[in-house]
Amino acid sequence: MKASILYYSRTGHTKAKAELIAQTMQAEGVDAKAISIETVDEAWVKASDCIVLGTPVYYAVTNEAVEKFLATLGKYDVAGKIGGAFSSARYAHGGGEMAIQNILTRMLFWGMLTYSSGTGYGDPPIHLGPIAVDDRDTDEFFRLYGERMAKTVKKFFKD
Repeated sequence: MKASILYYSRTGHTKAKAELIAQTMQAEGVDAKAISIETVDEAWVKASDCIVLGTPVYYAVTNEAVEKFLATLGKYDVAGKIGGAFSSARYAHGGGEMAIQNILTRMLFWGMLTYSSGTGYGDPPIHLGPIAVDDRDTDEFFRLYGERMAKTVKKFFKD
């Protein structure tokens, strides 16, 4: 099983969270790579069973580069794949949840099966996807999200 943890990162904050998710998924037995949307490996993404997309949030919305990428998501043959999202924001109410909802909605449009890691998975719930907030240590949420995502992918895409 393969997973693409795609992201756009201007300062490195979103990239670090993508790498953390990928490392955790690898530890759970999923071949995962963190890849910038600026240098996407099309073959890898097409071969992936799971795509997680991360965005920084500026002015309470999804980043423009991520928006452009989402408009082309269909070319990666994503229908039927597991999709997830995360964001990084400077403030707790900086638009991180709205950005994640936007990404998940676009994934649904392309026929992806979106994953939330919500309350049904126990505490702590990660309802839509994890949000990195500059003034908080959120690494544990991102590790947990990666672990739950890996287990979900393995459940749906058994060898």
